[in-house]
Amino acid sequence: MKPGFIYIVTNKYNNTYYVGVTSNLPKRILEHKEKRYENSFSARYNLNKLVYYEQFQMIGDAIAREKQLKAVSRAQKTNLIQGLNPNWNDLFDEIKDIMSI
Repeated sequence: MKPGFIYIVTNKYNNTYYVGVTSNLPKRILEHKEKRYENSFSARYNLNKLVYYEQFQMIGDAIAREKQLKAVSRAQKTNLIQGLNPNWNDLFDEIKDIMSI
């Protein structure tokens, strides 16, 4: 089975979150940045800043974690982001250099 990632993207104001799952994180974040799916939630709200991600050996584990994160409160998501990324930096540059697009 292929590896998987869960991720959280937000906008420049950090006031709207999108939790997603993918097998190719750099490619998926690039799709958010380019608004590839123009009618999607992330495109409508300009959610293109990667602020959190987790990597899993199997995509099934990532899907389970995505469901878990979608069920938690906004405050819990905020705490998760601040624990890993207290300055709310865009992590895209960090991941695109270490993972292939």
